[in-house]
Amino acid sequence: MSSASKLSLTRRPRRLRRTEALRRMVQETQLSVNDLIYPLFVMEGENLQEEIPSMPECYRYTLDLLLKEVADAYNLGINAIALFPKVPEEKKDNKGTESYNPEGLAQRTVRAIKKEIPDITVITDVALDPFSTYGHDGIVEDGKILNDETVEVLVKMAVSQAEAGADIVAPSDMMDGRIGAIRQGLDAAGFIDVGILAYSAKYASAYYGPFRDALGSAPQFGDKQTYQMNPANAQEAITEVELDIAEGADIVMVKPALAYLDIIRSLKEYTDIPVAAYNVSGEYAMIKAAAEKGWIDEKKIVLETLLSMKRAGADLILTYFAKQVALMLR
Repeated sequence: MSSASKLSLTRRPRRLRRTEALRRMVQETQLSVNDLIYPLFVMEGENLQEEIPSMPECYRYTLDLLLKEVADAYNLGINAIALFPKVPEEKKDNKGTESYNPEGLAQRTVRAIKKEIPDITVITDVALDPFSTYGHDGIVEDGKILNDETVEVLVKMAVSQAEAGADIVAPSDMMDGRIGAIRQGLDAAGFIDVGILAYSAKYASAYYGPFRDALGSAPQFGDKQTYQMNPANAQEAITEVELDIAEGADIVMVKPALAYLDIIRSLKEYTDIPVAAYNVSGEYAMIKAAAEKGWIDEKKIVLETLLSMKRAGADLILTYFAKQVALMLR
């Protein structure tokens, strides 16, 4: 097009895309290492790490090697880890009694982390599925998941984790009323400063498969649709968040993240407390599988994926890519 026939445009958005410096200046959403929470799997034993087949480059660690991984993460600027124990089968039962054992794997791990790397924030999972012979998040009776009886165990579990040194407990079970009961239990035990990160909008999703492989916690019968949310429902997420905040949640979370960006946005617009998103195992596995095939640029896809969660409104992101992203952001 000749100069005489150029379009007469007052606004040309491309002006601010012309150079890398200009693009950085006007970038609306910033992804920071401070946004990242690193989920980690711990198992019994010594000097072992096992790669999870469905999650390449993601491992179960024995405590001695886990401490090194936590230290590496902290040195990269990652402020928080989320801990998930792989419980031996012989220690599982229907009531999850191992979950509140003061000398249990999770409790020993928390104490060791807080001794070695005291400044890192330790977030512990509160749910029965890793401790249950049935792989469900609650006590099972006649094929049903009991709510109130389960909540009693969850309170014991949360208090035992706080006693071990957890900074934040994270109920992922989706039982009704558990946030209020845990808050009351923590306060009564003197742990008024221990926070609660509530899995408020946790959907009954097909994206969790690799995680269940990692912990050997797949349900032994049925599914989790009687307590986790229907993926078709959006307004219900507001109801769950409203209840959790009223009961004492300090942070609310959406899980999974990538297929639920609209839910993240809705919750961010609804509340002024921090909103977290869980970039779950299935999301991780899909990226890894496509990258192994050479079909995508893994680093670019990872950054774009996490940026989309931040753009949707997530203040915090739990992601197995945390160390990789921390290195890239450097």
